[in-house]
Amino acid sequence: MGWSFFPKSLLPQTFDFFTLFDKQADYAVQAATEFARLVKDFDVNAEEVHTMKEIEHQGDQVALQVMDQLNKTFITPFDREDIHALSKELDNIIDMIYTITNRLRIYKVLSTDRNLAEFSRVIEMAVKGVAQAVKGLRDTKKYKDVLKACVEVNNLETLGDKMRDDMLLDLFEKYAADPVSVIKWKEIYQDAETILDVCEDVVHVIESIIVKQA
Repeated sequence: MGWSFFPKSLLPQTFDFFTLFDKQADYAVQAATEFARLVKDFDVNAEEVHTMKEIEHQGDQVALQVMDQLNKTFITPFDREDIHALSKELDNIIDMIYTITNRLRIYKVLSTDRNLAEFSRVIEMAVKGVAQAVKGLRDTKKYKDVLKACVEVNNLETLGDKMRDDMLLDLFEKYAADPVSVIKWKEIYQDAETILDVCEDVVHVIESIIVKQA
């Protein structure tokens, strides 16, 4: 009989959080890929913003599932605060990509910008690196590859800092007589770099998890 006399609610409950993390990572990659495409084509319209909003909404739903299961689950694969932080930062990536997409529409930016297109490709690489790291977490044998992906994301964030500074210098020279354009593009470039900051925040959480699991 074993445990049969215990109420089911008192038995340790487990849940596969990794599947939800994988879903969040997939939505982040979907958002980053879509952003790179629309910046390249410069097809930023209400429909495109709605598409990005839908991706954000789906990501939000998965984040809510993580929080819901965290409240119900007794046994977790790693520290509860790390589960919360990882899910939150993954959700922040998607939120920021939606924010910059919507900002382009609000500011009525109607022409392709070489700098932003370059930034979007770096963002896409960083988000794919984040996804690789997230999807390796379920298997301790892959931790070496996970840490390698984390280092790559950190390097891309450092590159993003330099890109932003170079782009701002170029911006002030290009639009010296147009302060409104300077303000618009400064915020857009800063949003782009913030996405990379959040990617770095994700891998810092992942690195912390691996250190604790060692």
